[in-house]
Amino acid sequence: MLKHQLLHPKITEVLARAGHHAKILIADGNYPASSKKGPNAEVVSLALSPGVVNCTQVLRAILSAVVVDAVHTMGIPADDSYAQSGEPPVWAQYRAELAEAQLSLSLEPIQKWEFYDAVNSPDHVLTIQTADQSLWANIILVIGCRTA
Repeated sequence: MLKHQLLHPKITEVLARAGHHAKILIADGNYPASSKKGPNAEVVSLALSPGVVNCTQVLRAILSAVVVDAVHTMGIPADDSYAQSGEPPVWAQYRAELAEAQLSLSLEPIQKWEFYDAVNSPDHVLTIQTADQSLWANIILVIGCRTA
């Protein structure tokens, strides 16, 4: 029986094959997961019903299973109406999860169109599609090296 919080067999399989610099996309319910992905990426849908499962829950499970070197959120273009509202509330939840996992990583936004380019990389190995209804909840995790 696995000791960490990640139990999904396909996600565990993909992460077990992934190496340093591999990218994991945790996508909200609005992300076009079937068309915006890297050539080597597998897509796993955890969308059960609106809001179930959400990106924060997936982040918590992934952080229990792999070393993460960097965390990129989808940056909001200045001309988007949401940009005037400040930071999306879900980003505070991500910071709380990183702190709970005792990681001193900061969220590094990548502007929307560059975010899609970052996902369209051969290093992108996994998209986990959620049913998260939060706006701007997409997040890329870059896998690091296990040193101990």
